[in-house]
Amino acid sequence: MPGRRTATDARPPAPSRKEPPFAALAFRPFRWWFLSQITSASGGMTQAVATSWLVLTMTGSAVGLGVLSAVTMLPSLIAGAWCGAAVDRLDRRRVLIGTQGALAVLSLALYLLIATHAVAYWSILLLSGGSGLVNALDGPARQVYVLDLVGRARLSSAVSLYEVILNTSRVFGPALGGVVLVLWGAGACVLVNAASFLAPLAVLLLQPPALQPPTPAATPAHEPLEPPAAPTTRRAAARAGLRYAWSVPAIRSCLLIAAACGILFNPGVLMPLLADRVFHLGGGGYGALLSVFGLGALPGALLAARGDEPTGRQVALLAGATGLSTAATACAPDPVLLYVGMAAVGFTSIWMVARANTLVQLRAAPELRGRVMGAWTMALPGASPVTGLAMGTLADLAGARTAFGCAGLLLLAIVAGTWRGLAGSGPYRAG
Repeated sequence: MPGRRTATDARPPAPSRKEPPFAALAFRPFRWWFLSQITSASGGMTQAVATSWLVLTMTGSAVGLGVLSAVTMLPSLIAGAWCGAAVDRLDRRRVLIGTQGALAVLSLALYLLIATHAVAYWSILLLSGGSGLVNALDGPARQVYVLDLVGRARLSSAVSLYEVILNTSRVFGPALGGVVLVLWGAGACVLVNAASFLAPLAVLLLQPPALQPPTPAATPAHEPLEPPAAPTTRRAAARAGLRYAWSVPAIRSCLLIAAACGILFNPGVLMPLLADRVFHLGGGGYGALLSVFGLGALPGALLAARGDEPTGRQVALLAGATGLSTAATACAPDPVLLYVGMAAVGFTSIWMVARANTLVQLRAAPELRGRVMGAWTMALPGASPVTGLAMGTLADLAGARTAFGCAGLLLLAIVAGTWRGLAGSGPYRAG
């Protein structure tokens, strides 16, 4: 585990304007956090495979999967702004210690229900809703904690590396989940997730608080960042953060795109339906489909980690490519082309979302960054209750192919509607 920081290791040196792709990993505190998050994210995907398959076998319904997605993500949609306002005021490290511990306890509770054969559809929904409520606070706290660790200049590298974490988990998590599900059952998958929280908890408990000094905000060339006056109540603070995020065209456009692509990062709704109903691949094929998505996403995340600052035009073009690849994948005539298409969706979507996430964080005023990232959490994954239920219902009525294709067309429509706000968003000018 990490030891005591030295004078040279406590704070990264001032970096140059353009950082190498893995610049953030040169800073030891982020390196330990990065490694612990690979473990935790893989455990989360392992449990997601098990719960989605349990719900599908219990209900046999795409709407049932959509409801599971909704109760898991609804807290982020409802409470994301308030949680972001709380993150702006609280010690992010202490918040994460509490949230990671709570998520471990909830996973253990689900494991005990499965192990004693007392699990039911309603209990899965209840515990998933509890995890969603904790994640509503955990999500923006983790986003801003990365900035606390590495500073603004290395944020592009850190955010993109975090996308590598997520997609490494999409490779190892489903693969591990598929093996564990076949050999030991769904309960073992959930137990793996509970154990996976031990690594980040150990890092948070043993690592000293971040020592990053305040850094000046960057001012974009075409968009002023004028934060509102300091509000007096938590509710007013949350509203002020949402108004601010919506008032900046580049941030607003990224939030809409993130909400539209949420169905791609919610694999428990359409992917098991494609695997089971359309191509008849079974549980192993479902896990393989998720793994292919993750394998395709890894090079996209690495490209996003190049170290240069993103532009709105780049985000728009990548979002358009994601919409096209999603619509094309929906038309795949056989499993081989389905896997190829899913790899392409993973490649473009993760490159796009990493760039959009970095753009949003860099465009936000420092004192409102937690609230802006709370708005991001409301969009991704918070909008999944809407997209998940809508796509699950559409899949039941018109088929999984149609629903997946419509997800791509929706993203293309939003890119067309937000093109002006993004394409006119140029590079940054230091303020």
